[in-house]
Parts: sequence; C-alpha cells; structure tokens
Amino acid sequence: MELLFFSPGSFLFIFIIAVILFNSIKIVNQYERGVIFRLGKVLGAPREPGLNIVIPIIDKMIKIDIRTLTFDVPAQDIITRDNVTLKVNAVVYFRVIDPLKAVNEVENYLFATSQLAQTTLRSVLGQVELDELLSRREMLNQKLQQILDSQTLHWGIKVSNVEVKQIDLPPDMQRAMARQAEAERERRAKVIAAEGEYQAASQLGLAAQELTKNHLSLSLRYLQTLKEVSQSQNNSVIVFPFPTELLKFISELQPPTTNTKKDS
Repeated sequence: MELLFFSPGSFLFIFIIAVILFNSIKIVNQYERGVIFRLGKVLGAPREPGLNIVIPIIDKMIKIDIRTLTFDVPAQDIITRDNVTLKVNAVVYFRVIDPLKAVNEVENYLFATSQLAQTTLRSVLGQVELDELLSRREMLNQKLQQILDSQTLHWGIKVSNVEVKQIDLPPDMQRAMARQAEAERERRAKVIAAEGEYQAASQLGLAAQELTKNHLSLSLRYLQTLKEVSQSQNNSVIVFPFPTELLKFISELQPPTTNTKKDS
C-alpha cells in the first residue's frame, strides 16, 4: 500500500488556487448591478443579477444599488422673501438609472445628491413668502423635484419625489399667526351675524306687510304669543303687548280739561 505525501509547496499552491477561485466568483443581487473595471477601464455594460466570474487582481467590481433610496434633508435655516427666519426639512426619493454614470461621473453620488438637495432647498424656499410656503407646498415640492432631477440626470440618478416635511416657525411668528387667525374668525362671525340680521329684517318687513292687510291678524298674533308665553315652564311674569291704538281711543273718550282762572 502506497501513501501519497504532499510537500508544503503543493499545499501552498492548492491554497493559492482556492483563494483565486473564491475571489473570482461574485454574486450580484436582484436589486444590484455590477460595474466591472478591467485594468482601470470600464468593461462593457453592468453585470446582471446572478453569478458572475471576474479575474482576480485584474478585474474590480463595484455594486450599485438600483432601488429607490430615501434621503432625509436636515433642517435648513431659511430666510423667506418677506424676511421671516424659519427651519425647514425635507425628504428626497431617488434611484440610480444608469450605474455607469453613477460610478464614473461623480465620486460619491449619495453625498453629492444630499448636498445638492440641501442647497436647492435653501435657494428655492428663500424666493417665496411665508404665506406661499404654507399654502402652496405641493407646487414647491414639484419645483424642487424638477430642479434636482435636471441637475442629477447626468449622474445617472432619477429624483422621483421631494416632500417638505416640517416647517418650524419662531414662537413670535406663531403667536402673530394665531392672533391673525382669531381676528379672521371674528370678522367672519360678525359678517355672518350681520347677514342674519339683514335677512331677519327683510322677513320681518314682509311679515309686517302681511299683518297690515288685515287688522284681525295682528290681534290673533297677540293671542298666539300670549299662549306660547303661558305654556312655558317656571313662568311667573307675563308681558302682554297692549295696542297703542286702544290707548289713543281711550284718550279720545275722556272729556277735555279746562283751566279756570279765579278773579282776583
């Protein structure tokens, strides 16, 4: 029976071959694309998901995530066009559509996109007034998205959406806006009350015209009001309207008084 013996050099050779084979196998996930550099030059189109073979030492693979990424823009100090200082933060949704450009055109596309988003947020929101920033947020979101998308397109990046998350107002401005809202509500309440008085006066005028057509209708209205008052609960005092025409009739029945002068 013969035994096979391997020298230390043979073990070293087998180990090197195993390491080379292990490093030559690259697995690309479904949400990734692999950009191959061979001796410093880009090798064709990006590698598709699955098992890929590269040449160790000569080839270098960079994996690019093509999923939609979310970047939270930190709160930025912004001075609006009407000189109001506030803090605004936003969120940016973007993804890589061209892995070759994302690797070759910019050093770090994540950092570059984040810095561009912060700068664009300050410049765009600084051109509008506070009322426009609060009321037309959807329009500003679309404007921010268009600007970022146009500037990052040559990096192979597509900005799909930009949303302004939160606007932090100074306490003095919050109190001023609260007073303004309260005054606006009071104005609306007064206008509504005035409109109600106008409509009520108009209807009372029409009712008075109908009552003047028949004198008995006014008496019936008196009796109906007396009935409603008497039927109310916990009623101890009844106020009955007395027609002034009756007072005038009674005064006419009284004989006129004459003043007599005594002879001195």
